[in-house]
Amino acid sequence: MEIRILKKTTVLRPLVQWLFLAWCLFLGVQFSLFVHHYRSFGQTPDYWRPPGVEGFLPIGALVSLKHWLVNGEFDTVHPAALVLLLTFFAMALLAKKSFCSWLCPVGTLEEALWKLGRKLCGRNLVIWRWLDIPLRTLKYALLLFFFKLIIIDMPAAVLRGFLASPYWAVADVRMLDFFIRPSGLSLAIILGLAVLSVFYRNFWCRYLCPYGALLGLLSMLSPLKIRRSELHCIDCGACSRACPAQLPVQHRQVIRSPECTACLNCVSVCPQPGALAVRLSFWQRSLPGWGFALVVLLLFAAGVSTGMLSGHWHSSLTPQDFQRLIPLADRFGH
Repeated sequence: MEIRILKKTTVLRPLVQWLFLAWCLFLGVQFSLFVHHYRSFGQTPDYWRPPGVEGFLPIGALVSLKHWLVNGEFDTVHPAALVLLLTFFAMALLAKKSFCSWLCPVGTLEEALWKLGRKLCGRNLVIWRWLDIPLRTLKYALLLFFFKLIIIDMPAAVLRGFLASPYWAVADVRMLDFFIRPSGLSLAIILGLAVLSVFYRNFWCRYLCPYGALLGLLSMLSPLKIRRSELHCIDCGACSRACPAQLPVQHRQVIRSPECTACLNCVSVCPQPGALAVRLSFWQRSLPGWGFALVVLLLFAAGVSTGMLSGHWHSSLTPQDFQRLIPLADRFGH
């Protein structure tokens, strides 16, 4: 009975993934119409600006975080960016790197690509271990670069100046332009990563994503972890084969790796009741798949709701500011 329940509940993850991706696309279309209104100088209908698009500004959100900690001021231009960053931090600290495997739209698309590749080719390729390990350090190197640039090197005055600049005010507009009007180089890089993701599971996430690297490091402190019972395990190896991160689940009692995204693939394929589960170290009762999904969604909802109720969600920019800045967005930063 337990196995059947687990297999049914793990269907929740792709459902949550694709619904969240659809929601992100909806916000993107809404934001595009909002921007077009101001670029047309009011010739097209006015649309509400969705603050959720600020989730695509993680680097700026990191600047906002240091500014908040150092200067004691919560950014009012793009407050949702910091709210979402803190929400994803909380998710990593309490529920592993669940953002990556349950909510991240890039992760959802990458998973769809490698599953397509497995269907077309019968399997996915695996990079040699001697090359895989140094390649995985690239995302940590990128994380270290941004950490030094922002957390270590940026003084308080520079933080305040950046967040008060026109460039930061239109950072969301410039991000939109990156997606809908990419340069030839950007498009080539995106297509190259997409092709690699067809043949290699989660290529971008595994080797290059600094955001995932940061969340992975925080997730090592999470009390919820995949735990294996040696008493019940039959050493079939199904869990290790199912792990997208290529972790040796079969040979670990507790999965502490920052590469684990709590996707629950290993738990869902385990044929032995009680052998593998998500649970706390001090609590023997396992958390079912639907229970973990509920934890992930509640943490996300709690973070966003806290931002809204505390008044740190909507931008302080006025329609007059938007009309002045958005038509000039292409000029800032050059």
